[in-house]
Amino acid sequence: MENTNKCLKEWNATIEALGHGKQTILIRTYRTNLKEFLLYPTVSYALKDDYLKSFQEKYHPFVEKYSLPHKEGEKTEIKYFATLEEIRERPPRRIPSENFYIWTRDHVKSYLNGKKAYIWVLRVYRLKEPYMADPTPGAIIYANLKEQVSVEGAEPVLTDKEFSETLEKLNEP
Repeated sequence: MENTNKCLKEWNATIEALGHGKQTILIRTYRTNLKEFLLYPTVSYALKDDYLKSFQEKYHPFVEKYSLPHKEGEKTEIKYFATLEEIRERPPRRIPSENFYIWTRDHVKSYLNGKKAYIWVLRVYRLKEPYMADPTPGAIIYANLKEQVSVEGAEPVLTDKEFSETLEKLNEP
């Protein structure tokens, strides 16, 4: 794929964790048919006074630094592109350990609320040039940008070896 306008909207701190190689998965209560998408940063959690409680304490400085996306006027900066490598289905009691994400286990359990977990294993790439995106009114989870964004020349944030090692660790019981 050379261009796309498909986006997944996600908390900015989570996107930055993906973009810095601190996280390689998203935990969802649903599947997706999208195999490739831009990561469009949102801020909904950062508007709550106690938002840091959702994140592991060791990541609080990181989350505070990246709680808000870079904006220019109404436009939001998109820096990352992801490919969905696989989706793993798990009962809520068998979610991966906190080694694979920056949220707290309690936050994940609360989000799942007893529902089946779908573990999205993502390969994340840094765009060659960040893209300043117009707002996507009404879009909560997915959005289509007005323009196609080039993903040509995007660099993986983890080397092939690092990504393979992470997949191996995810497979451990």
